[in-house]
Amino acid sequence: MDEINSMVINCPACGAENKAKSIMREIEIPHFGKVLETTILCDECGFKHNDIIALEQHDPAKYTIDINKDNLSVRVVRSQSATVSIPELGVKVEPGPKSEGYVTNVEGIITRFKDATKKALNLFSEEEAQKNAKLVLEKLDSLSDGTSEATLIIYDPFGQSNIVSDNVKIEEIPEEELKELKTGFTIIEDE
Repeated sequence: MDEINSMVINCPACGAENKAKSIMREIEIPHFGKVLETTILCDECGFKHNDIIALEQHDPAKYTIDINKDNLSVRVVRSQSATVSIPELGVKVEPGPKSEGYVTNVEGIITRFKDATKKALNLFSEEEAQKNAKLVLEKLDSLSDGTSEATLIIYDPFGQSNIVSDNVKIEEIPEEELKELKTGFTIIEDE
């Protein structure tokens, strides 16, 4: 059984003293390796934060799988440093400073893209942007109901992500592409 560490902390969102619970546990994920799963829950304001931090570093890797009705339940592990894209739809999520790792499945990735597109749709005021966002939503819906196909690609500069399937194609990321990838980490260099 995995060891669980738990402590009471001040809430990082509302600042309430000794009202948030921080839970950390190291777990082994098959086909992936050791990770640190962290959760913060605040009893005062309801703040919740989950993250999965890979504890092992591997070579940079590009994971590719065809999305179809037969593999919507395939497990996907996305590290906090990975870029996820469905190029046929022109959708991509790159890591940022607050990027979180997560474990889901192919359908869960599609749902995340749908949720982000719906949020963006509410922000767009231009008619053309609204039209494009609605078209992307329709295409995402057809992927999740299995009536269309596309490609899911995960680029991970630290090789900490995975798509757990015999049908996944894992490749090295060429050096020129690797230089262009965002990692979500800020690097400060001395001058």
